[in-house]
Parts: sequence; C-alpha cells; structure tokens
Amino acid sequence: MEWIWVAGASLLAGFIDSIVGGGGLILTPVLFSVFPNAPAATLLGTNKSAGVWGTAVAAAQFSRRVALPWGALLPAAGVAFLASFAGAWAVTLISADFLRKLLPFILVALLLYTLAKKELGRHHAPRFAGRAELGVACLIGLLIGFYDGFFGPGTGSFFIFLLVRWLGYDFLNASASAKVLNVMTNAGALVLFGLKGHVWWHYAVVMAVANIVGSVIGARVAIRHGAGFVRVVFMVVVSALICKTGYDAFLR
Repeated sequence: MEWIWVAGASLLAGFIDSIVGGGGLILTPVLFSVFPNAPAATLLGTNKSAGVWGTAVAAAQFSRRVALPWGALLPAAGVAFLASFAGAWAVTLISADFLRKLLPFILVALLLYTLAKKELGRHHAPRFAGRAELGVACLIGLLIGFYDGFFGPGTGSFFIFLLVRWLGYDFLNASASAKVLNVMTNAGALVLFGLKGHVWWHYAVVMAVANIVGSVIGARVAIRHGAGFVRVVFMVVVSALICKTGYDAFLR
C-alpha cells in the first residue's frame, strides 16, 4: 500500500511542480504520513531523489518550446547547485525552526503583491541583458538555492516570482527557467543527503518514474495554455502553501 500512496503523490507532485513549483506541498506530507517513524532527513532526501528527475524532464519539455536565456541560466544553475549543497549542510548544524514561522508571512506578502500587480508576469519583457541579466540570475540562484537546501517549501514558486519581478519574464518563461534552476538545487541537496545515507533508493526509483509522468503532463498543459494560466495556478499553489506552512508553524 505504501508504494501506491507514494507513487500517486509523486505523480501529482510532478504535475503541479512542472507548472509552478510547490510539488513538495503534496509529496512531503504524504511521505511523513506514510512513514511517521522515519528520520526527517531520509524522507527529505527521498523526496529530492524523485523530484530532481521530474523537474529535469519538465525543463527539457519547456526548452523545446520556450526560448531560454542559457547564457544567464547555466551559470546561475551552477551557483544554485553549490548554494543548495551549502544549505543542506547548514541544516545539519542549525535549526530551521525560525524559517518555519516566518515562511507563511513571506508567502502572504508574495501573494498580495501578485494580486495587486494585475499585469505582473503577463507579458515577457526582460529588464536586463548580458552581464546584468547574468548577475541577477546568479543572485536568484544563490538565494533560493541556499533556501532550498536549508528548508525548501515553495522553492519553485520563489524562483518564478523573482524571475518575474526582478528579470521581467512572463510567468511561462519564468516557469521554464525556474525548472533549470530547480533541477540543480534538487541535485545539490540530493548529493549531500545521498552521501549521508538519507535516501531510500528502492522507493526513489518508483517515485521518480511517477514524477516524470506527472511532469510531462504538467509541462504540456502549461505550454498549451500560456502565461495567464500559469499565473492563476501560481496564485492557487501559493495560497495552498500559505495554509500548509501556517498550519505547520502555528497549529500543529
């Protein structure tokens, strides 16, 4: 029965994650529910081992239909990998409890800003080019990469928001670019979790296949329906993240 639950959750997580991020909102609670006595690091590592493949496949799907700024994205992805590895290492030394209580308020501010700026992310109008775009992209990779390794919930949504707000991308292009960065943050954290033995590889393989299937479907839906659709899904997922992280921080 555990296999059915984790595979189904991984498929749905891949679908949501490929559009706007937030797949951990689905898969992580299921893992903690199905395996209540397992070490948290093992469940987080197993989650990363599934998500990295689905996100990679979604990135490949997007790259065939969306013109990605590889000159800025590839260096930023390298920075994100190193930052995520550092964040995963830091969480073995420092408690992330302060972020647990702060996160719902950050997400509320993000949602309100997106709602207030009705044209935000509807049109693709990059604000920078060349070294300026590279510098801002690397800064985004550094900040959110470290966050993903250290804590994680909402990483894909944070990537999308900053790519829209700071770089001027529309939601579709931001979602596509976020996948490339998110692959590397997942990989960075996964390397550390794997080295420390915090991955259940027998579950990871099944979950990865399911996650890939969900990601392929989600990426195709996003490409077909465009930036407006992605913006709506983004707000729905952020709203769900607010409820989930608020419950975890103050009511559990």
